[in-house]
Amino acid sequence: MPLLFSYGSLQQDHVQLATFGRLLQGWPDALAGFQPSLVAIEDPGMAAALGRSHHANVRRSGDMSSRVEGTVFEVSEAELIAADEYERVARYSRIAATLVSGRQAWLYVSAADRG
Repeated sequence: MPLLFSYGSLQQDHVQLATFGRLLQGWPDALAGFQPSLVAIEDPGMAAALGRSHHANVRRSGDMSSRVEGTVFEVSEAELIAADEYERVARYSRIAATLVSGRQAWLYVSAADRG
């Protein structure tokens, strides 16, 4: 089964229920060489509905000592496609990365920051 690393809203129970129809089981992990960043929410209606002006994001830092903490989840291929659809709204792209634990996982970054 694929692994999915989340540093943002996919860690929230209500988002998991709405996206996957179940609560995911996960464990803490971290992403080295990245740092937290923000992406502006372009749709004013979405920003109002979410109560914020930016989505959480990560960007490569070039410094392997920088880390982004999060949760890694085991998901099915169908759930990975559901996550793609959920993240599409923020115009994120899915990339593969090696986590601090050594596990290979998928995660989402702003398409502008794919680098």
